[in-house]
Amino acid sequence: MANQIFPTKGNLMATKKSLEFSKMGYDLMDRKRNILIREMMLLIDKTKALREEIDQTFHKAYMALQAANISLGSIDELADSVPVETGVTITYRSVMGAEIPQVRLKESPQKLYYSLYGTNSTLDEAFLCFEKVKKLTVVLAEVENSAFRLANAIRKTQRRANALKNIIIPNFEYTVKFITEALEEKEREEFSRLKVIKAKANK
Repeated sequence: MANQIFPTKGNLMATKKSLEFSKMGYDLMDRKRNILIREMMLLIDKTKALREEIDQTFHKAYMALQAANISLGSIDELADSVPVETGVTITYRSVMGAEIPQVRLKESPQKLYYSLYGTNSTLDEAFLCFEKVKKLTVVLAEVENSAFRLANAIRKTQRRANALKNIIIPNFEYTVKFITEALEEKEREEFSRLKVIKAKANK
């Protein structure tokens, strides 16, 4: 890089400015990476807690569903009466440049979609448990997708920070050193030349 730059004071000033900007860029990347890592670690803890809660609720729901099947016979027709959920919406927010999804489930009044006649509390229990699982799954989808996107953003930020630290900044530092030494050498040569001219003039 240095060999392609002519050693002038203008180039030295420009390179020093580029070096300063590169160091500032590295500091910003380093801070950004730390913020993203902190955000992701919080999400990982949240994911673990959500998965445990969903597993427990699923277990409870399937036990209730099994009891309903035993006491009521096949409940396929009753299950078909529950409509498919269409109230899920996704928007995005920015965290240090990373687009993070916000998954929302439209709040609607809770109601039973089957008649109380010919059913019992085990079916109600199963229905309520699966409703809870649905809501938890929406939250989990947001958290897991956010963690995935943050992990990608951290990788990109890390690559850029490494490029600045290990390639760009050292190149600028070497170029500054090269130009500074070349200019100092030129000044010494000029000084020596002037001394010779002055000595000749004195003779």
